[in-house]
Formats: sequence, structure tokens, C-alpha cells
Amino acid sequence: MAENTTEVLVGGVVLAAAVAFGIYAAQAAGLRSGGDSYPLHASFRSLEGVSVGTDVRLAGVKVGTVSGVALNPETFRADTTVDVAKTIEIPDDSAIVISSEGLLGGNFVEIVPGGSPFFFEPGDQFTDTQGAVSLISLLLKFVGGGGDSDGASE
Repeated sequence: MAENTTEVLVGGVVLAAAVAFGIYAAQAAGLRSGGDSYPLHASFRSLEGVSVGTDVRLAGVKVGTVSGVALNPETFRADTTVDVAKTIEIPDDSAIVISSEGLLGGNFVEIVPGGSPFFFEPGDQFTDTQGAVSLISLLLKFVGGGGDSDGASE
């Protein structure tokens, strides 16, 4: 009988730890109950390194996540939806940029605030966007095409 009690207690502790881990993982991933964010839209030339769930940051602080990505077949641009916390008011002349965390880090979406006294409403579109800059193409330009002189060789 003592074995059954021990097994039930150990099972309860394991179940409580699993629930606690699940709650922690949801908070760390930025999953929250609906209704505390609003959507904004942007269209990028290149969305390299960004997908659904990528952080949206303002001044280095996470204020939302990318919630939708789709290719526009007419413009061949990446139409993107970002969900921003309702407590954050973003000026309507702000820019949205794909930034990199460093040479080995991933990309994230950065909002560069403008100075307008008016703010985005839910569903509004960013007009000032800057897509991802490919590090490989920059290195190839630097290595391959930077030092070309008049073409004479000896």
C-alpha cells in the first residue's frame, strides 16, 4: 500500500512540473491570450530570416511578434502581419526594418519610431519598410568587386 501512495505522489510531482514547464514555455515564446495586441501590416522586398513567431522590437524591447507572412503574387513582395501589444502606441510615420542580431544571430523585426503625434490604428499599413540585407551578397560585393582599377595589368 505504501508503494501506491509513493507512486501517486511522484506522479503528482511530475505532472505539476510538466504544467509549470508548459506555462513557462508559453510565456517565453510570447504566447498570450488573445485580445491584448493589435495587428499592423507591412510589405517587404525581402523577408530573409523572418517567419511567423519572430520577435518585433522597439528600442530593443520585444513589443510583439510576426503573426503572418504571405507572398503577394501581384507585387512579388512579402506581405507581413505583426501583432503589437495594445499598450504600445506607435507613431504613424514610423518605419519597420528587418534587423540582424549580429554575424551569427538571427533576424528580427525592428520598429523605428517616427515623430508624428498620430498613432497607428489596428490594421494600418507601414509605408516605410526596409527588407533584410543579405550578408552573403554584401561579402561577395566586398570581396569580388570593390578594388577594380582601370583594368591594366603588368
